[in-house]
Amino acid sequence: MSHMHKKKTKHQTRVATATLVLLTLFLSSCGFALRGDYLLSPQLQTLHLSSADKFGELTRQVKQHLTINKIKLLSQATENVPQLKLSKDSLNRRTLSVFPNGQVAEYELIYTVRYQLVLSQNDVRSFVFELNRDYQDDPNIALAKSRELELMLSEMRKEAANKILRDLSTIKI
Repeated sequence: MSHMHKKKTKHQTRVATATLVLLTLFLSSCGFALRGDYLLSPQLQTLHLSSADKFGELTRQVKQHLTINKIKLLSQATENVPQLKLSKDSLNRRTLSVFPNGQVAEYELIYTVRYQLVLSQNDVRSFVFELNRDYQDDPNIALAKSRELELMLSEMRKEAANKILRDLSTIKI
């Protein structure tokens, strides 16, 4: 009887594996994507992107997200095409705690992003949002903490680019 139970378990495992493979194939073949695909209104399928920091990481991330979502980016601004204008992003920090010797132990990082969507001369929509993270500092491992901070900022910029696309996907013209 225990031998039969093993066969049944093996069979169930094969069926479950086959079902998982078929489900994965079905989802990927029908265009389903697990990561941020955003449906922008038809009027926003072509945009001109301008930025206060043309070569900054946020600008690069936003361009990448727009390209992934098949948004056509024009190199020159034209009157009939909406403009996405990224203002200078900023990072501030606020002290949360200090070591007994007076050195800062923990910060709150506040990453602020401002941008505008210019649909026409009379229709300019401004957006601002903040992303917050706690960051623990340790002067004894300054190099490692510096790298950790760089990675955290990079992740915050990716999140900001996602937020911009989410905001754009909610705009109905």
